Amino acid sequence: MKRQNMKICKLVILTFVLVCFLQQGVDATREIKNMQHRRGSRLMKETFYPTYGETFPSSLPNRKTSTIFNVLAFGARGDGTTDDTKAFEAAWLAACKLESSTMVVPKGSVFLIKPISFSGPDCESNIVFQLDGRIIAPERSGSWESGLLQWLEFTKLNGITIRGTGVIDGQGSGWWSESGTKPTAVRFYGSSDVTVTGITIQNSQQTHLKFDNCQSVQVFGITVSSPGDSKNTDGIHLQNSQDVMIHSTKLACGDDCISIQTGSSGVNIQNVDCGPGHGISIGGLGKDNTRACVSNITVRDTKIHDATNGVRIKTWQGGSGSVQGVTFSNIQVSDVETPIIIDQYYCDGGKCQNKTSAVAVSDISYQNIRGTYTENPVRFACSASTPCTDVNLDTIQLQPLQQNHDLGEPFCSYAYGELKTSTTPPIDCLMEAKPSKKLSQNSYDSCQN
Repeated sequence: MKRQNMKICKLVILTFVLVCFLQQGVDATREIKNMQHRRGSRLMKETFYPTYGETFPSSLPNRKTSTIFNVLAFGARGDGTTDDTKAFEAAWLAACKLESSTMVVPKGSVFLIKPISFSGPDCESNIVFQLDGRIIAPERSGSWESGLLQWLEFTKLNGITIRGTGVIDGQGSGWWSESGTKPTAVRFYGSSDVTVTGITIQNSQQTHLKFDNCQSVQVFGITVSSPGDSKNTDGIHLQNSQDVMIHSTKLACGDDCISIQTGSSGVNIQNVDCGPGHGISIGGLGKDNTRACVSNITVRDTKIHDATNGVRIKTWQGGSGSVQGVTFSNIQVSDVETPIIIDQYYCDGGKCQNKTSAVAVSDISYQNIRGTYTENPVRFACSASTPCTDVNLDTIQLQPLQQNHDLGEPFCSYAYGELKTSTTPPIDCLMEAKPSKKLSQNSYDSCQN
């Protein structure tokens, strides 16, 4: 009986060993297949494209591959004198066909580019324009068409990013003393999910960076650089654009560091160094009897220095619409002519006739504005027919740069609001009472339609 039981035990043990051996074989075969599959996937991700450049394997499991299109591979010379426009156009057309592709302008080269459009809407989304080299514009000559409005244009794109350590140089000194139409250096039109970061834009012919009819815009870590006497060279210009974030940026120019025009809303500006220039401005709005609508603007944690204005709202007489929901907070001014301005009688040269209608200005908050001025600390020149309302001042500390008896005092005309704290100098011209309904009635409702 014992011998029979021992035979049975041996049979069970042999059966168990055999099953384990077979299972290990199955697992080994499966692992080999998995390794082959992973290797095949990796090879697909790392495929090399000799015509256009190369691709990077994804560092995250579900991230799309980024295909590189280097402009040198498309015939660009990068010597600063050869016209590389066609090479840039060819590289863009190739990059445009692939989602999440990258067009590279490499470091160490200078590319002469004539006016060019990097355009959709047939382009794939999430294209990166990697700028590490230097792009220069032709000096004013036959290279420019008469009346041209922009030099480098990005239009009707979704998820477009310009990034890098490179420079865009408009070589605009030949334009600044002349009148007439001048091109914007870099313009985005009709685009969404736009990012501009890291680059330098300098010596623009006119405005450096413009966003027109754009949604979801981020600008950070860039530098704008032009002399303080370079006429009409706004740093960043916003028009008909929503959901805009501008931060950690240095802007030096000959006009407004940031200009916010009609149709702009949901704009957040912070940690900006502005100067020289004309400060940060909303407007001018309502020119030639037009309707203007601007709302929900925040400017905070910002330095403005060596400027004609600090934070300003400017509107032309005869316009309609409204500016409302604006906050200027934690603004440090230094050597600024007039740090705080609302001007509903804005007139940029020439003669402007008095008119009864105006763009309404309401719900404007100034919080913690400190520093030095050289002419007037505060100027509220509001319309008699459409006064400024709900203007609130909290912690305003402004000192003259030099003790000079000829400096102006705070000025208010038809400005209604509240002093939350005492101010330096005392601002005793702000009217606390509400204007009559007849005076305050304007076209706010037209901006809600």
